[in-house]
Amino acid sequence: MKGNIFIKRPVMAISISILILVVGLISLFSLPVEQYPNIAPPTVNVSATYTGADANAVMNSVIMPLEESINGVENMMYITSTATNAGTATIEVFFKQGTDPDMAAVNVQNRVSKAQGLLPAEVTKIGVSTQKRQTSFLQIDALVCDDGRYDQTFLANYLDINIIPQIKRIEGVGDVMMLGDAYSMRIWLKPDRMAQYGLVPSDVTAVLGEQNLEAPTGQLGENSQNVFQYTMKYRGRHQTPEEFGEIVLLSKPDGTLLRLKDIADIELGSESYAYKGYTNGHPGVSTMIFQTAGSNATQVVNDVNALLDELQAELPKGIAIAHLQSVNDFLYASMKEVVKTLFEAILLV
Repeated sequence: MKGNIFIKRPVMAISISILILVVGLISLFSLPVEQYPNIAPPTVNVSATYTGADANAVMNSVIMPLEESINGVENMMYITSTATNAGTATIEVFFKQGTDPDMAAVNVQNRVSKAQGLLPAEVTKIGVSTQKRQTSFLQIDALVCDDGRYDQTFLANYLDINIIPQIKRIEGVGDVMMLGDAYSMRIWLKPDRMAQYGLVPSDVTAVLGEQNLEAPTGQLGENSQNVFQYTMKYRGRHQTPEEFGEIVLLSKPDGTLLRLKDIADIELGSESYAYKGYTNGHPGVSTMIFQTAGSNATQVVNDVNALLDELQAELPKGIAIAHLQSVNDFLYASMKEVVKTLFEAILLV
């Protein structure tokens, strides 16, 4: 039998065993560590928001047109969708293994563009985003105010402006989802006052669209004998609640004006009040970081943590970054068990 060769030649058998052991050790310390190897299918995420709509309305008016258009895109395996009562629509498109994630995102974006005409105007105004990312998150972090001097809205706004854009620039990061909303101008209408003047919410929306906008104002002296040419400027969009309150809704023949502040309470609040977050009993805003297909999960997490450590020194007083959860915890625990089992097997052999 062929096995007799190793029995008769113990030195050769020991040499081969040592060679296999050395190759295994080299591979153990040199192979990259990933949460999802290349067996994970590339995924493209499509998201949209229909403000004020319930889950049934979102499903019928947003998800169904998008699904009908996206379905059958090149190399697609299957598609899943989710609608919430907060007005959000999420569609996950899974592709065959080996599909280029960039081309998959482009193909999905082209299908989404075809369905734009079938979506409600409120949805197309906000926009439909298409991103390539895996379905499972890499890491969860939170921005926390320990002394209570800042509320959740301030933290969300700071996170959205100063931290999230830098995280998105890290190679391998597919998306960053913030569990909270930044500042927004909140106009709380008074139904009794509006009824007195025969107004409905759409009247207020129309006036806001006419008087709160950025538009070119033109130039003076372009076709004249004067030496100078002037470009006119104006303040553009309103910035403060007081400026919004001065918007004119109606004007009467006697010269009296009905302003927005007469029929509504105006304040700078949160874009949505559907989420309330705390971290260790203090106001906090969490972020979920997703990776792109084919990226190294461990490397991406290390790069994100290095960036957050740098930003920690630049945070306002009373604000800190808390690391809540990371896939590295699971990966390193799994690797520890693999190494433990490997050494046990070596000892037994």
